[in-house]
Amino acid sequence: MSNKFLLEIGTEEIPARLVGSALKQIKDNFEKTFKEERIAVEKVEVYSTPRRLVFLAEGIVDRQEDLEEMVKGPSKKIGYDGEDNPTRALMGFAKGQGVDISQIVIKEFKGEEYTYAHKIIKGKSVKEVLENKIPSIIKSINFPKSMRWGGKNLRFARPIRWIIALYNKDIMKFELEGIQASNITKGHRFLGSGNIEINNIEEYFDKLKENYVIVDQNERKQIINRECFKLAKEKGGNLLLDEDLLDELTNIVEYPTPFIGRIKEEYLKLPKDVIITPMKEHQRYIPIGDDNDKLMPYFIAVRNGNEEYIDIVAKGNEKVLDARLEDAKFFFEEDIKKPLEEYVEKLKNIVFQQKLGTVYEKTNRIMKLGGQLGEYLEVGDKTIQNIQRAAFLSKADLVTNMVSEFTELQGIIGQEYADIAGENETVSLAIFEHYLPRSADDQLPTTTTGVVVSVADKLDSITGSFAIGLQPTGSQDPYGLRRQTLGIINIILDKGLHLSLREIISKSLIIYSEESELEFEHDKVNKEVVDFFKTRLRNILIEKGIRYDVVDSILTTDNDDITDILTRAEKINAWTKKEGLNEILTAFNRVVKLSEKAVTVEIDEELLVNQEEKNLYSTFNIIKEKVDILLAQKEYDKALEQFSTLRETIDEFFDNIMVMVDDERLRNNRLALIKKISETMLTICDLSKIVS
Repeated sequence: MSNKFLLEIGTEEIPARLVGSALKQIKDNFEKTFKEERIAVEKVEVYSTPRRLVFLAEGIVDRQEDLEEMVKGPSKKIGYDGEDNPTRALMGFAKGQGVDISQIVIKEFKGEEYTYAHKIIKGKSVKEVLENKIPSIIKSINFPKSMRWGGKNLRFARPIRWIIALYNKDIMKFELEGIQASNITKGHRFLGSGNIEINNIEEYFDKLKENYVIVDQNERKQIINRECFKLAKEKGGNLLLDEDLLDELTNIVEYPTPFIGRIKEEYLKLPKDVIITPMKEHQRYIPIGDDNDKLMPYFIAVRNGNEEYIDIVAKGNEKVLDARLEDAKFFFEEDIKKPLEEYVEKLKNIVFQQKLGTVYEKTNRIMKLGGQLGEYLEVGDKTIQNIQRAAFLSKADLVTNMVSEFTELQGIIGQEYADIAGENETVSLAIFEHYLPRSADDQLPTTTTGVVVSVADKLDSITGSFAIGLQPTGSQDPYGLRRQTLGIINIILDKGLHLSLREIISKSLIIYSEESELEFEHDKVNKEVVDFFKTRLRNILIEKGIRYDVVDSILTTDNDDITDILTRAEKINAWTKKEGLNEILTAFNRVVKLSEKAVTVEIDEELLVNQEEKNLYSTFNIIKEKVDILLAQKEYDKALEQFSTLRETIDEFFDNIMVMVDDERLRNNRLALIKKISETMLTICDLSKIVS
């Protein structure tokens, strides 16, 4: 029989940002339960509205699959006497396993015969299994912030008010913290019925829609997108709707009805971002632009309800937006009464971090580090001037009225105010770009000035935090160091910059030593930060499809040039697909292992007494010259190919030469030769890390 199962967790309004994770957890947990409990299911779906999380499974079997087990008991010689009668030991084992002696079978295990209890565990009804599992599945849903309510022990994002649990037409029997499962749900808070009886799963979606609840979030999303697009086209404009805002709107309404409102012309004189930010971030309104990307005097909002009195609703939303934009207009006009540079002094009153000083002090460090990075990258004098000017102004907008009210505008309004103050375009753009990337999928800086100031700002935060022991632990990363590290890595890879992580980290740490009273072990902190970068880089490379062992073979060497590491990884990854890899790796693993015993790398040619070691020495020198040339050309796969031709000579050496001889001079000389080969290999990668 094909069965259906429906679970609805009815709650107070769940914040939009938490819905996606909750749905994924519900789906994953049920799928895991179905697998563990041997329940075959054809299809599972999850749905949500602000007031409910829904799980639906279809094509469910009637019962669990029977479970067949073989439980090992005593050996045959202990389980049976000389006349093949079961002993007391075997009888006790059978009783303990709940089986008859006839269900005991003999099987061989590691060369000896043992007794096994052959157990058949009959599957239970799926309804019974789910009734036992649902409460724990609900309790297992985690949220960044949860609450208890009404004296209950259950923690959830918002209070749970009701639970629907139907197996076909049957109400499932369980309760959660005093909330009894039923077939009663609730419609739209204002337009629908307070209690709606669901007699079977087939009518669930239709009955809720009749009560102004569209359960399928994808359907709500399509309605919002379609109707908003239509409204924008009616005004001859284009919808400026991003995916994040669309998702948020979808998750805050149960019955979406988009409508259009007007923006007063006087506010359109403000910078575009000053208008859009209050609209999108604070009011969740959608801007409309013309074909030239200029804002039109309209916005679109989405009502959680029907079209009744929609004109009155639109007027009310216009008044709310007017108030927001009037504030923005006042802040903007006040801020531009003085140039951006006059705000820098006020940064002395903002603490960046108690031990790392004020934002003003951070600004000075960014200027100094930015200048040094510019010189390191050999940019021109004009660019270095732009870098230091942009760094000086980079945080100034933090103390403006506009950013104090609309924090999302940091960097954006800084660029705007710099333009108004007459700063050159490169400096103005870098003030915005130094915050990039702000998230995993954000844009990256486009200008050299923006790149350098962005790296300097992020590196200052990372090194300073590590110097005072504020490394991220587990899920805790209050200063966003992982995000900033990923930002630096992605910038370096995007621009193809060749630089040494150790050197630029050292520059930042030295500035801290010179500009503050921090005490820390320079080399220890430097290594910790490099390792932190390499861990993030490892994940990026694996996500790009590079084999994990290839990544490790490069990251465990001293190479700290991120761009070069990517190039090596891609080329070596392709090289590992060649035939005969196992033989090559076996040979060089022996080299690496023995090289650890070497006490010197100096080779005395007069001590090369056997033909096989002479051959290895001469062949190695010829190959090393070719490898060095290929490395200079960054032809890492070809260098490995050339290096791997040593394999046969190495095999002959090990087959015919005893390395660890009693003669200390001969032993050390042979180990030195092996060490030289190992060191050369490590200039490419550590082949001992690669798995054949």
